[in-house]
Amino acid sequence: MTQESTDEREQQADSDGQGRADPLVGEGLLDEEMGPSSSMAHLYRGEIHRMKFWRERLDRTTNWAVVVISALLTWSFSSSDTPHYVILIGIATLTVFLVVEARRYRGYDIWRTRVRSLQQNVFAKGLDPDIELTNPDWRTELAADYRQPTLKITAEEAIAHRLRRIYLPLFGLLLVAWVVRITAFATDSWLATAQVGAIPGWGVVLSVATFYTAALVVAFRPRTWHARGELRSEDLRK
Repeated sequence: MTQESTDEREQQADSDGQGRADPLVGEGLLDEEMGPSSSMAHLYRGEIHRMKFWRERLDRTTNWAVVVISALLTWSFSSSDTPHYVILIGIATLTVFLVVEARRYRGYDIWRTRVRSLQQNVFAKGLDPDIELTNPDWRTELAADYRQPTLKITAEEAIAHRLRRIYLPLFGLLLVAWVVRITAFATDSWLATAQVGAIPGWGVVLSVATFYTAALVVAFRPRTWHARGELRSEDLRK
C-alpha cells in the first residue's frame, strides 16, 4: 500500500469521525442515578484546587498588609521626632491592600460558588438521596457559568467581607496608634499636633473620622449577601 493511499484513508477516517460526532456528548454524565461519576470527581477536584489557589492569594495580601503596617508602627514610635502622619500613610497603604484583596476575593468567590454548588447538589444528594434540592435549576446555572464565567458579588460586598474578617481590626489598630501619637507625644494641643502641612488639625481629624465612618457603613449596612458558603450568622458557627 502506498503512502498516498494511506494518507487518503486516514483523512477519510478523520472526516467520517467528525461526521459521526455525537451532538449529545456529555448528556447524562451527571444524571442522578449515576452518582458522582469519575468525571465529576475530577471536575470537583479541579475546582477545589483553583479555590485553594485563590485562597492562598488572599492570605498573601493579608500577610503583606500586616508586615507593612507593623513596620510603619515601629518607625512611628521609634522616636518622638517621627511625624504622626506616618500612621496616616499606613492607613492609606492598608486601604490599597484592602482594594487589591477585595478584587482577589471576587475571583475566589467564582470557584467557591462552583464548589458549593457541587457539594450541595451532587455530593450531599448522593450521601442522602432523601434531601430536597434547594435549587432545581442548579445544572443550568452551573453550565451557564462554565460557558461564560461571571463575577457573583459586587466590589462593595467583597470589601465588606474583607473589612469584617480582617481589615477592620487592622484599621482600628492604626486609629488607636494615631490617637496616641497625637496626644501622648504632643508638645502642643492635640488638635494643633494633628496638622499636616497646610491642612489644619481639624481638617485632618475630620478626614480620618469620615473615612472610618464610611468603612463602618460599608461593613455593617443591611444588605443581601450573594457570596455563598460564608459563615456570617451565629447559627452556622455552632
